[in-house]
Amino acid sequence: MAKAHISSKRIKIDKAQATVVGIIAGAVFVTVFSLVSAKALWTQNSYQVRIIDKKQDARDNLESNLQSVEGLQAAYKIFVSTPTNVIGGNPAGTGEKDGDNARITLDALPSKYDFPALTTSLEKILVDRKFKIDSITGIDDELAQSTQKGEGSPVPIEMPFQISVTGSYSSVQDLLTVFEKSIRPFNAQKLVIKADASNIQLTFDAKTYYQPEKGLNIKLEDVK
Repeated sequence: MAKAHISSKRIKIDKAQATVVGIIAGAVFVTVFSLVSAKALWTQNSYQVRIIDKKQDARDNLESNLQSVEGLQAAYKIFVSTPTNVIGGNPAGTGEKDGDNARITLDALPSKYDFPALTTSLEKILVDRKFKIDSITGIDDELAQSTQKGEGSPVPIEMPFQISVTGSYSSVQDLLTVFEKSIRPFNAQKLVIKADASNIQLTFDAKTYYQPEKGLNIKLEDVK
């Protein structure tokens, strides 16, 4: 009977211990699960906060840009509607000094590298002044320049060229004045003049410029 009594008490103790172990295990599980869940929720909440912050920044930038549009449009209309352009010509005319200010600005610094267009312009200037054109040379670097991107603040890029012409003294003087007063900048590098009894041979090394247009660079940003 004593053995039976001891065995019964032992069983009760074992059951009690098993219950305690189960309770402890359950408590540990709940605690670990709660910690893991809390960390996941905290991480998710932090991510959502960063997303909201970025969206608010984008919204603020957009609102600022929209507010600037009206002012920019008004300034542009004033800029192109002046009765006389910035070089004293007629905005509606077709002469060398004519054209609205927007066109003059674009002609002064084209946004694309176009060496054939430059040689065509030079040829017209020379033909209009009755020059005999011996050569118009330069390096057509269009392939390399096509990779230029207008990111950040674009800067003018050189376009070197050389012309060799024959004409009268007055024509040469007129040509140099045209280059000096041109709305497109020309930077003289070397000037060689050979004269005979009736004509002057002029070799003119110079460079002009173009400036890549500033691109609208819209980026997708990963928020981590």
